[in-house]
Amino acid sequence: MAAFDFGEKVDPHLFERAVIATTSMNIQQYLHQAWQMFRENIGAFLGFTLTLFAVWLATSMVDAGSSLLFSAIAAPFYAGYSIVAFKLMLQQPVQFNDFFRGFNYFLPLFLASLASSLVVTIGFILLLLPGIYLAVSYMFTTFLVIDYRMEFWQAMEISRKIISHNWFAFLLFAFVLFFINLIGVLAFGIGLLVTLPVTSCAVAVAYREIVGLNSSTW
Repeated sequence: MAAFDFGEKVDPHLFERAVIATTSMNIQQYLHQAWQMFRENIGAFLGFTLTLFAVWLATSMVDAGSSLLFSAIAAPFYAGYSIVAFKLMLQQPVQFNDFFRGFNYFLPLFLASLASSLVVTIGFILLLLPGIYLAVSYMFTTFLVIDYRMEFWQAMEISRKIISHNWFAFLLFAFVLFFINLIGVLAFGIGLLVTLPVTSCAVAVAYREIVGLNSSTW
């Protein structure tokens, strides 16, 4: 997929099972698998996360700390964790440049990030609960974009429909991930070198368990 393709419309019937299924989420298992991935590829994950921090610092200096520039490229970087996690789950060899393959989906990921941030912010402004509902519901958007080459709005809607049926379980999952990363922040920020890749991979594991993987190349 070219970086500036809008993505494709995908047959929504492919997701009927995932949308109506009552999911039993094993958060501990997701985190355990994610930790195993990190531990067995610690050098690559630490190197990429340090690169991510360096890019954040450089872009913050360019735009006077507003983080607007970094926000534009954050989604493809996050997708890099997902792509590597998918490859590891399929026992495929991983190279460091795989972390940057999220930029092959730049436009739909950027639009998804922009649209979801806008919709969630409106939800928080109008009433707190809609914002929380949407923030959790869009958890699988990135994975649908990179796994199905899906256009951004359909990815957001499919994610929302899948997660809504088991929303409170995903809310608990989101709280656990938030708490883990909060510990990383409190550890002088250095802990994020571990918690950020582990939590990112944990969501990728959850996606595979609940939705399944459509593609084997990214």
